[in-house]
Amino acid sequence: MSEEKVLASNRKAAHDYFIEDKFEAGIVLRGSEIKSLRAGRAQLREAYVRVDAAELWLVNAHIAVYDPASRENHDPLRPRKLLLHRAEIRKLNEKVRLKGYTIVPLDIHLSSKGRAKVSIALAKGKRQYDKRQTIAKRDSERDMERALRSGSKG
Repeated sequence: MSEEKVLASNRKAAHDYFIEDKFEAGIVLRGSEIKSLRAGRAQLREAYVRVDAAELWLVNAHIAVYDPASRENHDPLRPRKLLLHRAEIRKLNEKVRLKGYTIVPLDIHLSSKGRAKVSIALAKGKRQYDKRQTIAKRDSERDMERALRSGSKG
């Protein structure tokens, strides 16, 4: 996992979900999609992962149209197949079906071999009060750090 370049990240995932378990999946892309990804033109803001007939699909991930590809271009919002071991897919499907989990994409990155990978997580949704607690905790930690820094200077 050395020298990975993050191409797109879902920054709201940690805010909206409790992250339980992380996986790294390959992604099936067309030529114009990988070129657009390498140009940094992707978004995961509204994306999610769906389990369908023992396959994982990345839905609503926006990979912008690659202009030089002209007529060979892709649909920016098309569902893209994710590649994971069968046992891992089975485990994810069971948790989603029985225990109320969801699968969220965390980021798209290039591996050290130049392959596009998607980091996905098994997550539970946060309630509004959980989000407020997280924000309050982060703010109090920031205030304590600030107080310690200013106290050590004097």
